[in-house]
Amino acid sequence: MSVSKADRLERALEASWPAPDYAEAGAFRVGRAGADPALGAAALRSRDAAWQDEDLQRAFDLHASWQQPPIFRLADDADPALVAALTQRGLQPAREMRMLAVGIDRLTTQPVPRVTSFAVWPPLAIQRDLWAEMGLDAARQAIMDRVALPKSAILGRTDDRAAGVAFVAASDGLAVLHALEIVPSLRRQGLAGWMMREAGFWATAQGCDRLCLAVAADNAAAIALYRKLEFQDAGGFRYFAPPGTRL
Repeated sequence: MSVSKADRLERALEASWPAPDYAEAGAFRVGRAGADPALGAAALRSRDAAWQDEDLQRAFDLHASWQQPPIFRLADDADPALVAALTQRGLQPAREMRMLAVGIDRLTTQPVPRVTSFAVWPPLAIQRDLWAEMGLDAARQAIMDRVALPKSAILGRTDDRAAGVAFVAASDGLAVLHALEIVPSLRRQGLAGWMMREAGFWATAQGCDRLCLAVAADNAAAIALYRKLEFQDAGGFRYFAPPGTRL
């Protein structure tokens, strides 16, 4: 069976930022949330998977057994009947995400200036400290540690100090970027762009042809950066969750 580009990208996103455990619920695959509530989202195993009401109930039951809120991840073009079924069960549209992708060759046209960015694994202590300072605590950093793919931590430097961090992993010819953070006082100096280019060079060495990521649809500043780097829309999805759920 052929896999659509959107399914391939979603699978790469999941493999590069995985839940601690997964279970099948008919047409759905449900994650155990762990440190990140979004990792507990149930999603169709493929965008065209046929679901039934009993599959939906099994997914809700799995969420309950794991003592986590019933969160679902639906593609932009999700079945309206599925949206209606979730709404009837009390779930509401929550965070909307856009998937963006760029050809690696677009990122590797310029060499990264010396001592501006590095790709290393395992992360240096300063990288872990920066992530922690910007809200990515040890439990969420552990998500990166369990990724079973080629991976690297990108370090960015400006003004003679470590100022940015990101995580990148390679899956099925796609490099996927997560957890890009820049020290607030040192933003808008172009460092994020150089870090993305460093990730591009790393991805080339892994045999990848595209660099991909998911970004909140309302994160205008990040989307503007990615557009400047020639990222193109590659689809999207939205979470459905009980009112008040934090994602």
